[in-house]
Amino acid sequence: MRVDLNCDLGETVDGRPTADDAALFPLISSANVACGFHAGDADSMLASCLLAVQHGVSVGAHVSYRDRAHFGRSDLEVLPAVLADDVVEQLTALASIAEKAGAGIRYVKPHGALYNRIVHDDRKADAVASAVARFSPGLPLMGLAGSRVEAAAAKHGLPFLREAFVDRAYQHNGSLAPRKWPGAVLHSVDEVADRAVRMVTEGTVRALDGTMLRLEVDSLCVHGDTPGSVAMATEVRRALAAAGIDVLAAV
Repeated sequence: MRVDLNCDLGETVDGRPTADDAALFPLISSANVACGFHAGDADSMLASCLLAVQHGVSVGAHVSYRDRAHFGRSDLEVLPAVLADDVVEQLTALASIAEKAGAGIRYVKPHGALYNRIVHDDRKADAVASAVARFSPGLPLMGLAGSRVEAAAAKHGLPFLREAFVDRAYQHNGSLAPRKWPGAVLHSVDEVADRAVRMVTEGTVRALDGTMLRLEVDSLCVHGDTPGSVAMATEVRRALAAAGIDVLAAV
């Protein structure tokens, strides 16, 4: 068995890191690199790409609403055409910097409020998928399985990477619980590691209301800015290895 382990990295705010990138890169197989719209800048993108090359980690573009004020976690009303152009702008910026580091964009993962919006919003999901296809036909798109963006990816000929979150709680309908809800962000290292193994071996996760959900998983996510993320990623790797699961990049 195998699974990808991804993490949101390069998310500097005013030049200050929100995660211990240097400690996390050796633990993961794919890095979602902030492209400047919610966090990050040219320096952090280059540093992330250099670390990715050093550790053999796939580079993903972590595209967002243009929302540095709220770290990309406010749901904004943006015209689909504007959103598509914003996505292409972010991909172009990261691709140019990645090339300098000897890397390239291997996939695209939307961030925060945009990620959650395209789970159910057809127009915005189509805008994101069409932008990715415009930038690079066939570039994989990562998101929540069974969502509107998965359908949009298929429409535009993009491979789709199904993601599950080891440190975030789920609602009964399979969507993520809003961060403001009690219990929405998990902090127990042991619980997170156990969930990761069950997600891969059983294809299940228990929602906040107790509902047992079925999952199809290509990639597991540990958020870099979650407190204790290094310890979480370390224990997830240990638990996956103990279960006979290899951690390898999906693309």
